[in-house]
Amino acid sequence: WERCQPPRRKGINTAAGQGRQVGTQEKQVLGDLEMPLARREMETLFQEQPETGNQYLEDALLRSYLKTHLPPKVLEEVNQDLERFGNRLLTKIRPLGRECELNPPVFRQYDAWGQRVDHIVTCSAWRRIKEIAAEEGLIAEAYERRYSNWSRLHQAVKLYLFSSSSGGFNCPLAMTDGAAKVIEALGIPGSLKNAFDHLTSRDPKKFWTSGQWMTERRGGSDVANGTETVARKQPDGTYRLYGFKWFTSAADSDVALTLARVEDTEGRVKEGSGGLSLFFLKVRDEEGKLNSIQVQRLKDKLGTRQMATAELWLHGATAELISAEGRGVASISNMLNITRIHNIIGAVASMRRMISLSREYARRRVAFGKLLKDHPLHMQTIARMEVQTRGAFLLLMEIVRLLGLVETDTSSEQDQLLLRLLIPVAKLYTGKQASAVVIEAMESFGGQGYMEDTGLPVIVRDTLVLSIWEGTTNILSLDVLRSLTKSQGQVMAVFFSTVQKKLELASSTVKLERSVKRTRDAVSRLARFMQAAGTKRALTMELAARDFSYTLARIYAGS
Repeated sequence: WERCQPPRRKGINTAAGQGRQVGTQEKQVLGDLEMPLARREMETLFQEQPETGNQYLEDALLRSYLKTHLPPKVLEEVNQDLERFGNRLLTKIRPLGRECELNPPVFRQYDAWGQRVDHIVTCSAWRRIKEIAAEEGLIAEAYERRYSNWSRLHQAVKLYLFSSSSGGFNCPLAMTDGAAKVIEALGIPGSLKNAFDHLTSRDPKKFWTSGQWMTERRGGSDVANGTETVARKQPDGTYRLYGFKWFTSAADSDVALTLARVEDTEGRVKEGSGGLSLFFLKVRDEEGKLNSIQVQRLKDKLGTRQMATAELWLHGATAELISAEGRGVASISNMLNITRIHNIIGAVASMRRMISLSREYARRRVAFGKLLKDHPLHMQTIARMEVQTRGAFLLLMEIVRLLGLVETDTSSEQDQLLLRLLIPVAKLYTGKQASAVVIEAMESFGGQGYMEDTGLPVIVRDTLVLSIWEGTTNILSLDVLRSLTKSQGQVMAVFFSTVQKKLELASSTVKLERSVKRTRDAVSRLARFMQAAGTKRALTMELAARDFSYTLARIYAGS
């Protein structure tokens, strides 16, 4: 009962001993608290909603990074585009994203006359965001290469700003980008030229999104042993696919890439990864009918509810073999790199969004007689989240900078090795970072952070999947070890030399002396571990893989 009583005026120390004046907002709050209980508008909360403005203009670190790295002419054009895009996000896209959250997709299996239609019904906001994604060139930007090696970074920044307002549409864009990358890596063969043009189009009427149907009942990451779908060659050279896809994100996409095992003339298939081939298929035919595909159900997920994730039966779906037979796993490596980078973008974006709201709330919320921003412990908590987010952001920018060099054939062998290492490292680490940061940020709102209609729980739920999508933490930690093995240790030599160069630059700044020393100490400990690991069994390294990957992420982000 005592906790339910309104605080008395004298219990709120407004200015005495504080050396500051009470703001207009505080006066209004305190005045409301003086009113008799019966006169108050009890249906409203005595707090203001935290609101942010143009995300680009408010992101000082992003703008500083671009100013530091982009050539002047590129910076001028990119800066104008991002400021304009920031306004569109604020006024148009964010409300659409919220509408998607409130109106998730619905599965309509039969029509009124009992005919099976398997129709996934999405809201108009979801379809409008798809159009906006095309208009903004959120995929096209990376493949037009207007800014040469900086085009990929420009695209990544737009996706970073878009992600937390997209209503979950960042996921189909990740898979679309991945599909476009696979087709480009194959040399854009004639049979796929039309598909590539649609996937990278700026025309909303032509733009396609792609799914990636890899997960089956027996396995997620273990596609080598978990894929049961078979492909039967037809006289016209196409294939018919038969199987069950257990988890297909953005099931309303226009096309998909999927793995299957090619049957020989006697109906036999080769097991293991060597038996997997990559196929391209259209989800619907020219009449809009499903391509011998049945939707079993939509998944009931913890988060990303704005997006239709389905279980699909393939009953002879027509498809085109696009990899060499048995080279499916190798062919999807380009796609996995892209989708993992999108995962990193989503992680950094969710952290930035929650911290921006938390900072804004701290400027408005009065507790114990003063604003939250005037409580040192509260600000220390936000500052620690900010450091995590800045480190993750700089790691992301480093990765897309390197990718831009690789895509324009201006990278060195060292750049390529470093990119191979940093993608799994950053994906696994930022996925974990994001989960921790958004939950901490939610707590900074007190009970309000737990209220569904604030929109904060949506961000938390959607963030939690980022440590699972595109490979769990353990799967990616083992991938980090594979990068060491395949490069015969070269990748670590590049890692150490790159970090040392960054620390040498930083050592000339007096304020950074302590940080440089701590980072160098961490590098020395890592070097000693690597030296000792050479005498250890493989099991020892596997058990250390997770902590080893975390260490790489912290050292590189820190430096």
